[in-house]
Amino acid sequence: MNELAGKTALVTGGSRGIGAAIALRLARNGADVALTYVQAPDRAATVVREIEQMGRRGMAIAADAADPAAVKAAVERAASELGRLDILINNAGIAPYGPLEDVPVEEIDRTLAIHVRAAYVASQAAARHLPDGGRIINIGSSLAERVPSPGWTLYSMSKSALIGLTKGLARDLGPSGVTANLVHPGSTDTEMNPADSPEAEFERGFTALGRYARPDDIAATVAHLAGPAGAYITGSAITVDGGVTA
Repeated sequence: MNELAGKTALVTGGSRGIGAAIALRLARNGADVALTYVQAPDRAATVVREIEQMGRRGMAIAADAADPAAVKAAVERAASELGRLDILINNAGIAPYGPLEDVPVEEIDRTLAIHVRAAYVASQAAARHLPDGGRIINIGSSLAERVPSPGWTLYSMSKSALIGLTKGLARDLGPSGVTANLVHPGSTDTEMNPADSPEAEFERGFTALGRYARPDDIAATVAHLAGPAGAYITGSAITVDGGVTA
């Protein structure tokens, strides 16, 4: 598939899990792809090699989403070295969990910095490069819409903030022909939340389909929004959660 031929994308947190699946899917659809990572440069390099094996250009950029200067620099570097920027995927994330009374202020600040501020700063920087037809796609969580168990207040709050960000971006950037959308994954089989963990059966019980998503399930929806079929979708939140929020 070459529906993204000639396009370039930046995927934050693209060295593993959902981010890596998105980066590879966009490359498979014809895009050149840059990705950011914080740790494990070898993992990032592996994703880049796979992108290059498809005949696309790939690059890995070390950038901590908690550092706004690093986030902005990553956007500028991707646009400069790839020659343009058409698609921004705000995916970098962490999974804070714990009783409400035990969460320190430092963890609140770091979570909001990574999930909310970084997405805002990256979008702000990307807006100067995105052409008519450009895309911003934020990766949220089904926990932004439904919290079925305690301990997820901070995570849910931070992901729900992306709803307002996405709707605001759609209005701000719509006149330029740029769309902004949000994808809410449910339980997805990644290193962060493996389908064979002790908690997995509990999580599967909330789904209508009785199973975890594969990272490619999320990537498929992102690719749809990034491609020609997503041209008239903006300001929307699409939940890919196997029926958790049904």
